[in-house]
Amino acid sequence: MSLEWMAWTLPTAIFFATIAALLIAMTVWQASAPSIERRGLLPIATTPGDRLFLGLLGSAYIHLAWIGLFDLSLWWALVISAVYMTALMRWG
Repeated sequence: MSLEWMAWTLPTAIFFATIAALLIAMTVWQASAPSIERRGLLPIATTPGDRLFLGLLGSAYIHLAWIGLFDLSLWWALVISAVYMTALMRWG
């Protein structure tokens, strides 16, 4: 029986390390200063935690679509995800 391991690339490692850092930072932020819901560009009222969840979900879809549709470096998906996440957290 052969045991195969996932081939981690640097962009993938950065992606998951960033997710962990964001979750830790959001937990500390919400524990020290709980926030209220607000409306932005999204059609629903959201808290920063809601926008973080939606941003992480969208970033995962961006990465999966990039892997499936393009034969380019995964670094571009990381850049697009960072821009998407920043915009969603700021104006979402």
